[in-house]
Amino acid sequence: MRRDDRRDLGLLLLRLGAGGALAAHGAQKLFGWFGGHGIEGTGQFMESIGYVPGKASATAAGLAETGGGTLLALGLTTPAAGAAAAGAMAGAAAVHAPNGFFNQGGGYEYAATLGLTAAGLAVTGPGRLSLDHLLGHAVNRGWMIPAAFAATAAGTAVVVGARARRLRKAKEGEQEALFEEEYME
Repeated sequence: MRRDDRRDLGLLLLRLGAGGALAAHGAQKLFGWFGGHGIEGTGQFMESIGYVPGKASATAAGLAETGGGTLLALGLTTPAAGAAAAGAMAGAAAVHAPNGFFNQGGGYEYAATLGLTAAGLAVTGPGRLSLDHLLGHAVNRGWMIPAAFAATAAGTAVVVGARARRLRKAKEGEQEALFEEEYME
């Protein structure tokens, strides 16, 4: 097998794996598929973790994951698809960051892995086994990569920053005990 063929096959496998996982994750949010809670349940959860309004946050995350994942798997609009998926995973990583890195402890490992894979595919491109290639890369131009990442970074910074401010404000006024009290019986 030629080197170019191996690279294209590897990119296809990465796109199908990461894109499929992202699309399924988003379908849990949007449609309640695969054991998910749909827009209503996910919206309530999003509110509880500081993404307000919850229903709009669930819709945006679900669309970025489902749409970005599906488009990545197909290799279509790869810069925008990868950037959108990476942005959604940055929002998820922000939620899990207080738990450390590893997924087994509730950390951000999984979100970071999916996000970095999506970002890498957006930068690298989809390869020849893709709809972008079939369409002559009409929606996969070099200038689209920085444009997609700039737009996604700006939106993600606003959303994650607003969540962080809400969480900080909610903690204001809460005071931790200075000393642990022991009760003697």
